[in-house]
Amino acid sequence: MNEITALINILGAVALLLWGLRMVNTGVSRNFGAELRHGIAISANNRVKSLLAGVLVTIALQSSTATCLMSASFTGRGLMSTATALAIMLGADIGTSLVAKLLTFNVGPLSALLVLVGFVMFRSTEGRLRHLARILIGLGLMLLSLRLLNMASDPLRNSAQMKLILHDLDGAWLVGMVLAAGVAMLAHSSIATILLILPLASAGDFSLQFGLALILGANLGSALPPVLETSKDKPVVRRPPMGNALMRLTGCFVALPCLGYAAEILPHIETERAAQLIDAHIIFNCLLAFVFLPLVGQVARLVERLRPDEPTADDPGQARYLDEAALSSPAVAIGAATRETLRIGDVVEDMLRRCLEMLETDNSKLASEIGRMDNAVDSLHAAVKLYLARLANEEMTEDERRRAREITAFAINLEHAGDIIDRNLKGQASKKIKRQLKFSEEGFADIAAFFNQTQENLKVAMSSFVSGDVGLARRLIAEKTEIRNLEKRSIDSHLTRLQDGRRESIETSTLHLDILRDLKRVNAHIVSVAYSILEERGELEESRLRQTSYT
Repeated sequence: MNEITALINILGAVALLLWGLRMVNTGVSRNFGAELRHGIAISANNRVKSLLAGVLVTIALQSSTATCLMSASFTGRGLMSTATALAIMLGADIGTSLVAKLLTFNVGPLSALLVLVGFVMFRSTEGRLRHLARILIGLGLMLLSLRLLNMASDPLRNSAQMKLILHDLDGAWLVGMVLAAGVAMLAHSSIATILLILPLASAGDFSLQFGLALILGANLGSALPPVLETSKDKPVVRRPPMGNALMRLTGCFVALPCLGYAAEILPHIETERAAQLIDAHIIFNCLLAFVFLPLVGQVARLVERLRPDEPTADDPGQARYLDEAALSSPAVAIGAATRETLRIGDVVEDMLRRCLEMLETDNSKLASEIGRMDNAVDSLHAAVKLYLARLANEEMTEDERRRAREITAFAINLEHAGDIIDRNLKGQASKKIKRQLKFSEEGFADIAAFFNQTQENLKVAMSSFVSGDVGLARRLIAEKTEIRNLEKRSIDSHLTRLQDGRRESIETSTLHLDILRDLKRVNAHIVSVAYSILEERGELEESRLRQTSYT
């Protein structure tokens, strides 16, 4: 029973450590997340800068897993290459080993002081100071958990059964590495695993070589959670975590036969067993970075072969026309961006069609299709903006700059329209299905007419967007007035049915009016393309307000 109680206490201390790590991670992310992401982004053009960014961000976040997932996300969005992400992760490995070193220092009662100050700040402040309070509480809990971990592991260190198990495993370096890797993978943290190993190592019940094997396993195991968490993402997101795991796996298997030599050198650096293991952890990650930093390009190509891009023909969110080679020719690139933006318009039109079908047929399965379409719109919108942002501004003519602005503005408005359809109109349709509501025949006819007019306006908007035709732009502006009249007529008809006591109209009144409002908002985004065309050609006055003289 003593061993079981000790094990429960150890697990509780590890849980407290992980919770403290989470609080620090959350506080830093919310308080300095934008700065950290910016720091990673600006380091993308230099491998050494990327390595240093990985070190600093991981020390701030207290988690190499968080840094790894952030880098993978940036890679998926096209903000950095796989090679750059791998360089950042090599730095993250160094950063997490330095955090483990810092946590081994004896800081006495500092844990209680940090929790106290953090608690007072959390209760009495708001905004960024409150996030800072969360960081202080997290650090205090981490330090407290280390003291609890040391006390909880004392019965285990003195247990005859534990000494026997460790003695039997002592020579099995590979087994030790695999066991530690499994613990680190389950804990999602090499720091927690290493700090669990150190008290056992201090008791001297296993050799330094076996302790080094456990450290290697903890290092390897913490690389696996990002691989698992990105397993359902597209290949470009999955490559950096996979490359990081491959580099660590290679390093571990190269280092494993050399543990005997390392055990002879480390006593000349440190005398205490725990300090020797922590230093070995730091040295291993520094050597890993030294060896693999020049090779991140080759590793990136390897994982690209292991995780090739999936066929994009059936992926509506994958850009088809944004040719990288065309970036050197602004005119060609702008043509490609125009075609891609038209694809966004096609998807938005399909979303409108499916939403009307959902309202008519009560087919709830269409909701997931509309959601996937909106995700595609979001992806294509981001791809078009990033593609145009990469054009060399100094090599573009004024007309090309104007056209690039028009494309970006139209893509943004289409994305906003898609969000309204997905979040609002789809939600209204789902509510109708869930509550088993029915529109009156006249009410649904008004709604269908509004949908059809919106789709027609979108087609005119795309034609105007492609041709820049002033006549089409003026027609689109005129349709905005017709939309207002259509909304007014529909509302008046609906109110008349309410006065007549029509049951269907009473039950669906809020739903009916919300749909009209949201369709009007969609139309406003669609018509925006006409304003940019007319404004660029001097067809709009500065103000549409009628001039009035005051006396």
